[in-house]
Amino acid sequence: MQVATFKSKMVYTSTLRMPHFYHERSAALNVGLGGAIDKVDVTDNIMIHCRSAIDSSTLTVSECVDALRSDLTYGLSTAEAVRRQKYNGFNEFEIAEHEPLWRKYFEQFKNPLILLLLASAAVSVLMKQLDDAISITAAIVIVVTVGFVQEYRSEKTLEQLNKLVPPACHALRDGREVQFLARELVPGDIVTLSVGDRVPADVRLSEAVDLQVDESSFTGEMEPRHKHVKPLNGPVNVDRIDNVVYMGTLVRSGHAKGVVIGTGSNTRFGEVFKMMQAEESPKTPLQNSMDHLGTQLSFYSFAVIAVIFLIGLLQGRDILDMFTIGVSLAVAAIPEGLPIVVAVTLAIGVIRMASRRAVVKKLPAVETLGCVTVICSDKTGTLTKNEMTAVTVVAADGTAADVSGIGYSLEGGLCSVGGERVVGNSHPSVTRVIEIGCVCNNAALCEGVVIGQPTEGALLVLAMKAQLDDRRLAYRRINEIPFTSDSKWMGVQCEAINANGGPNEYFVKGALDRVLEMCVAYLQGGCVPQPIDNVARERFLETSRRLGSCGLRVIALAVGHSERDLCFAGMVGIVDPPRPGVAESIEIVQSAGVHVKMVTGDSLETACSIGSRLQLYHDGGSCLSGPQIDQMSDMELEQVIKEVTIFYRSSPKHKLRIVKALQNLGEVVAMTGDGVNDAVALKKADIGIAMGASGTDVCKEAADMILIDDDFYTIRSAIEEGKGIYHNITNFVRFQLSTSVAALSLIALSTMFHFENPLNAMQILWINIIMDGPPAQSLGVEPVDKDIIRQPPRNVRQPMITRALITNIFISAAIIIAGTLSVFYKEMSADNKITPRDTTMTFTCFVLFDMWNALACRSNRKLIWEIGLLRNRMFCVAVSASILCQLAVIYFPPLQRIFQTEALSLYGNFIREDISGIKEELLQQRAKCIDERMCTKFIFTEVVTCLWNVRLFFDRF
Repeated sequence: MQVATFKSKMVYTSTLRMPHFYHERSAALNVGLGGAIDKVDVTDNIMIHCRSAIDSSTLTVSECVDALRSDLTYGLSTAEAVRRQKYNGFNEFEIAEHEPLWRKYFEQFKNPLILLLLASAAVSVLMKQLDDAISITAAIVIVVTVGFVQEYRSEKTLEQLNKLVPPACHALRDGREVQFLARELVPGDIVTLSVGDRVPADVRLSEAVDLQVDESSFTGEMEPRHKHVKPLNGPVNVDRIDNVVYMGTLVRSGHAKGVVIGTGSNTRFGEVFKMMQAEESPKTPLQNSMDHLGTQLSFYSFAVIAVIFLIGLLQGRDILDMFTIGVSLAVAAIPEGLPIVVAVTLAIGVIRMASRRAVVKKLPAVETLGCVTVICSDKTGTLTKNEMTAVTVVAADGTAADVSGIGYSLEGGLCSVGGERVVGNSHPSVTRVIEIGCVCNNAALCEGVVIGQPTEGALLVLAMKAQLDDRRLAYRRINEIPFTSDSKWMGVQCEAINANGGPNEYFVKGALDRVLEMCVAYLQGGCVPQPIDNVARERFLETSRRLGSCGLRVIALAVGHSERDLCFAGMVGIVDPPRPGVAESIEIVQSAGVHVKMVTGDSLETACSIGSRLQLYHDGGSCLSGPQIDQMSDMELEQVIKEVTIFYRSSPKHKLRIVKALQNLGEVVAMTGDGVNDAVALKKADIGIAMGASGTDVCKEAADMILIDDDFYTIRSAIEEGKGIYHNITNFVRFQLSTSVAALSLIALSTMFHFENPLNAMQILWINIIMDGPPAQSLGVEPVDKDIIRQPPRNVRQPMITRALITNIFISAAIIIAGTLSVFYKEMSADNKITPRDTTMTFTCFVLFDMWNALACRSNRKLIWEIGLLRNRMFCVAVSASILCQLAVIYFPPLQRIFQTEALSLYGNFIREDISGIKEELLQQRAKCIDERMCTKFIFTEVVTCLWNVRLFFDRF
């Protein structure tokens, strides 16, 4: 069973409580709604099932809790939760039940070619040729088993990749608030929610404090909905139910408590998820190309086989022999396992991507990564660390402090004024600014990780760098006014613990213009109020503009005894530093012809500052704002968009227009996103990339790839891996087709000129196993070439079988044919007749040539000594195993009878064949070395060489 789950963040924003994992809240008594002790009875047999949001919304909190046989104070007991889980199942989504393994295995026999081969075995039984029948059947079982194992491995890989990390939730169990996996929630559980939490199930609210929830995944509305606990008068539209929160929505502000009414597929999100799963993804260009290739090859192969069969009949050869040869040749020549091989190769690439912190949700999307021409990347968290760092403090009296250190680590972090370190109250005006930022704060630090808003985390770290204790411990918080997008400020009303009845203090932080509106004075020396006049106000604004032009986010801080009687203390400049390695990654992908564009909601100054550090923006560069995009038509946007590198003040709707405009210009676009409303743009993009750490679940569902660490460097690695995967697929196709062409041509030439076939049916099937088996598969796991990232993006409209690939295929096939015919000619020159020893030599020569051919197919650009002979260990193991099996076919008596082979002289014939194979490898390596201008001459020379060998062969007869 595959599951989809939701990730929730642990964020401390509640006024009077610390983060959930700091303590476990215990209940003194299990007091029910009626006031009596009311533990849930686990001895009854009543099954509690999920309830609809519409029905629950019309009930009071008491009625809803009673209907679910729960308790707001005690919650459910562990035993009762287990009982309900057995009845309702886990809080997760069932995608589809898999077919039994035995049925999947027998599905492999539906291949028409396999059925044809079975018919050949049946004819052999009727003709009383039991050895052939058993041998052919054994070969069929091997081929079918290889295909089954490959397909099974691919599906198991997908199952693992489709499982996201299970999230945690906070709920009451046995009277205590505990944290456990959200998949274990059951109807009747009492859950708590805080800012930033992803709602883990459908919940009827029992408490709600300034609760606003983002429901845009259902309604499409940008503004969060305000939630309450009052029952509704009657059934209303499901979008207008304000006392229920739904699975997958995001708590934007406030905190709440409620009872779970729906889990898994019985939630509103579950219905949407089932609808999304019902839609099948269309085939990608690679899949269509492979299907077209298979059809073409099947047609031409059957045509050649039909000609061989007819010529054999006209020559009076045995019908059964020709039928068996024809069917065996069909199995060997037609790439019936090609789609499975491609799927396995992609799956292996996806596994490697996962190790590089990129989860590819849709397997065929891997091919598109190598075609990306434009990357539209978010700034925050992707290009930058999303670890806000305070770098400067400017007090209202003009005292300025510099702050060192990066991120939330205290390592190397100092706060200093003019080179003198700020320690405690050594610089009162600066210390007062830092203290306000610490008190007016809901974040917490835990081992270098911020629990809460990144900006508030930066202010806490700033206090620690100034060696200030957590100043929140010196105050008792009375009230909190949360930050909203409209007010753009946050305030807390506090009472000093040792104030002895003194007046309360208000600590405020927010946007400078909004904070200054509430200030009547500013602090001189950190404690002496001075009236704010126009000169002082303009000085503060100019300082803010100067900091903003450096790409800093400015936070203004003030303190006072009422909201409208504040004293301005100063401001803090905060920056989100670029991630390490991002600038280098951008330079590398740009050098390969991939354009990188920054899309951010920040101001022009901040965007340009970060863009300059990352070499995305230079003086005089083109930037475009969201409002400017709104004023443009689609055609006008397409005319300017290629020159724009920075989009600022952009919203999700602007992302969608950017993607469409670039695609209309023929670009292959990768778009990053983390919000619910980014889902449309991610789905529209050729490659949608969701953020794993900060992304919403709707966003992850719409994306093709998830960045586990939200790092742009991972995108660069994914593109590199995508190019490498496609490179490996083409190498595999080259190997398989060159082997097919060589086998077909060898049999066709022998039949046309009335010679006994150098390969029998079982030998052809053995070659087929090699062609589709381990040696071929190992080409798909060839390590990615480090230089491949610098190759230009592949043209998505370009077919897989290019002229260059066709040339390589025919060169390889010609060398195999020439070498095999040369050995065949030399072996027959002694007695002018074909013996089992001759066919064994020819068969072994073909196999060894094919092994050397596989070695040459590991790269179409580099020489074998450049890529490293032992770099692909699986290839070495596969080829070694194939050679050992070939030795067994030659020297093991039971296999000799099946394959009609004869033991060869190991130090004579076998080494001679190996030398011929080495010659073939050197010829193919020479093909990689020649200049393009010499390509025609080289091909002509090789063709003449092959024809000369063929002429010598036929001259003998």
